[in-house]
Amino acid sequence: MIRRRITVTRVILAIILLGGLVITVRRFALGLGAVTNLSDSTPWGLWVGFDVISGVALASGGFTMAFLAHISGDHQLRPLARPAILTALIGYLLVVMSLIYDLGLPWHMLNVVLNPNIHSVMFEVAWCVMLYTMVLFLEFLPSVFERFRAERWRRWLHAAAVPLYVLGIVLSTLHQSSLGSLYLIAPGKLHPLWYTEMLPLMFFLSALVIGMAMVMVEASLSARFLQHRLPMDALARLGQYLLFVVLLYVAFRVQDLTYRGVWDRVLDGSYESTFFVVENLLFLIALPILLHPGWRRRPATLISAGYLLVIAVVMHRLDVTFVGMRRATGAAYVPTLEEFWISLFLVTCGALVFGLAARTLPVFERGDGHAHDDAHADAGGAGRHRLA
Repeated sequence: MIRRRITVTRVILAIILLGGLVITVRRFALGLGAVTNLSDSTPWGLWVGFDVISGVALASGGFTMAFLAHISGDHQLRPLARPAILTALIGYLLVVMSLIYDLGLPWHMLNVVLNPNIHSVMFEVAWCVMLYTMVLFLEFLPSVFERFRAERWRRWLHAAAVPLYVLGIVLSTLHQSSLGSLYLIAPGKLHPLWYTEMLPLMFFLSALVIGMAMVMVEASLSARFLQHRLPMDALARLGQYLLFVVLLYVAFRVQDLTYRGVWDRVLDGSYESTFFVVENLLFLIALPILLHPGWRRRPATLISAGYLLVIAVVMHRLDVTFVGMRRATGAAYVPTLEEFWISLFLVTCGALVFGLAARTLPVFERGDGHAHDDAHADAGGAGRHRLA
């Protein structure tokens, strides 16, 4: 009989999961008012701002790595592709779960299919998210077939891999940019620092940034907690692509502020300007790390840049959703403990599912695309690239 040792980590996880289940029962038994501070003035709270608007961006590493590693043919990035696709699949499933929590009447999600409003941006976003989740499942399915030696099925999916990758990239491009289009209908409500006709483009570029940055974060956490080798050569290569996209994002941001003539708002002392400055400083702090070839090859500095950019993009999404709208709504929204707890609960569930999948399926790959267990491969090089 196997006895599990009680540790602080397991106790914390048990508390998070048990608390999440209790709050889930309360939410669906008593309604949104029992566990949230949502109101008519603030109908979108933390579950939309972070779990959905930011969550979709956090899961964008799937289509980003599919393009770089499989479509563009940069095989040096192949070790990062399958974990990124798994992370994206779990992320999109959590986005769907968050929407179920947030909707007052969750069963009305069926209206997207039964009573579609083809003129709504939300219609396009909903369908793209649903379809892309299916695509991610098919993209990851070869790992399951490899685990159970279903070579015939794996070969069939391998033959369809390129069309699946292309379809996933198209669907992701559509809904990542369309999330920005949602806010174009509020020119008098969203603060001028964030309201711009380029918002769909900014959302798409920021999705590319956070997608690559999350691949770095996921790789570092996997190396630490799942005890496999950190693919530092692939991460350094990814850092070059990330540098290009960050420079592009910053250039578009500067051009947009200049064209609209709102530089005076950046340092006007308002709380909006404070959030805006902090958000963009995070991008600027990460830039020197990515620009320096030596720092890009150091795990500590490169992963630090990844964390900075993840925080920067999440902050951008939250600023658009909450900070930029606060003055127009006149309502001060502060999420309840239950709202924070459910977000933590969903993230924890996602991390546990990733860990289970990584331990039971061939998730981590060599550069040649063959699945393997990094914990037993290249033992001599493991110490060189593992985070301290």
